[in-house]
Amino acid sequence: MRECISIHIGQAGIQVGNACWELYCLEHGIQPDGQMPGDTTVGGGDDAFNTFFSETGAGKHVPRAVFVDLEPTVIDEVRTGTYRQLFHPEQLISGKEDAANNFARGHYTIGKEIVDLCLDRIRKLADNCTGLQGFLVFHAVGGGTGSGLGSLLLERLSVDYGKKSKLGFTIYPSPQVSTAVVEPYNSVLSTHSLLEHTD
Repeated sequence: MRECISIHIGQAGIQVGNACWELYCLEHGIQPDGQMPGDTTVGGGDDAFNTFFSETGAGKHVPRAVFVDLEPTVIDEVRTGTYRQLFHPEQLISGKEDAANNFARGHYTIGKEIVDLCLDRIRKLADNCTGLQGFLVFHAVGGGTGSGLGSLLLERLSVDYGKKSKLGFTIYPSPQVSTAVVEPYNSVLSTHSLLEHTD
């Protein structure tokens, strides 16, 4: 009851997500393979951790999360990292070529090809919830994927889940730690959509 689904988009979103899920696991005593020795009520119940984790029949705790990136290297780090057994392979979605720090590529061309698959996986997680509260969206708006695909996904979520909350954990660029000259453009282009579609 009262579940939250986390969506991690682009390199920054995924790297923040890694840190978050590691912390959630430590806080609830969940091991990297999803087992939880302290959990006596097998099969759900009203435990606090069920907000962020769903429990399988085998007693494994799986994050209610989706990781999306338009290129595979960052998601491959999750696939091979310490917490590789925690996530279902379907929750880790990666494309073949990135958005090259280009909002338009993330929003209109490459992102558009992958967004339906993302929404399908989100739908599966949502169907698994008894009382979905809303979504936590983690992304940065300096790059092409976080800004372009991030705003596209939020627009589509507003259509499919109009009444649900969508909290945006958005990382904005700074001239001190700039990685691309077009970061301000990407953030301005995505902020228009974020103001409308996040709470």
